[in-house]
Parts: sequence; C-alpha cells; structure tokens
Amino acid sequence: MKYTVEMSNKLNELLERTYDAEKGFQQVAEKVENPVIKEFFEKRAKQRYDFGHELKNEIRAYGQSPDKGGSTKATLHRSWINFKSLFTTNNEEAMLKEVKRGENEAIETYNDIINDKDFILPPSTESLLMKQRNAIRETLETAELYETAVS
Repeated sequence: MKYTVEMSNKLNELLERTYDAEKGFQQVAEKVENPVIKEFFEKRAKQRYDFGHELKNEIRAYGQSPDKGGSTKATLHRSWINFKSLFTTNNEEAMLKEVKRGENEAIETYNDIINDKDFILPPSTESLLMKQRNAIRETLETAELYETAVS
C-alpha cells in the first residue's frame, strides 16, 4: 500500500507539472503573433492535456486519486511570462527561452522518477514516463530551433 501511495504522489507531481505546462503553453500561444510558433504552442498545450489524461489513468491504476489543479509555483511562473512579455521587444524569443527553461525542469522531474532507485516502476508506468519525457525533449529541441530563427 505504501508503495502505491508514494508512486501515485510522484505521478501527481508530474500531473501538476503537466497541468502547469498546458496552461503555460495556452498562455504563450495567445501572446505570440508568429503563426508557426503559435501553432507550435497550441499543439504542445494539447499534448500536455493528453499527457494529463494518461497520468490520471496511471494514478487511478495505483488505486489513488489524481490531483485536480496546477501548482502555485507555476501560477507565479505564468505570471512572470505575462509580465516579461510586456517589456520585451522580441516576445517570441523571450517566451521560447522560458519554455526551454520549463521543459528542462520537466525533463529533470521525469528523470528523477524514472531513475529513482527506491522504486521499481511497473513496465507500463516506465514506458509511459519515457514516452512523455522523450516528447518533452522533442519540444525542447524544436523550441531551440525556433528561438534561433527569431533571434
């Protein structure tokens, strides 16, 4: 029982990050003018929405309840994105830098759970987390390409 509660807590941490990323991507999509970058952000928001449902199903498989909302820290982070965009001459570049920072943090969180020696992940959970982490890596790589293009 302790194992399933601890594992669901770790998955709920990822779920909170996923909610936060979804909201953050939605917010930056509303602020950028470049249609290609706007579409990139919108697709990532949808991707994170889908990630959230996958994580919720995994948490329920552990017999636990998924969290319902994003974290306070992320709300502050999204507010910072909003504030910074008011004073930055190149909104797309600033937002892409912030996205990269957030994606790097997300990858670290996934790696911490995947590589945690205190837990042996069931194959389905490990596969899900690796799939999501790899998709986040792809987002990071694309954000870096876009950042180079707009700078």
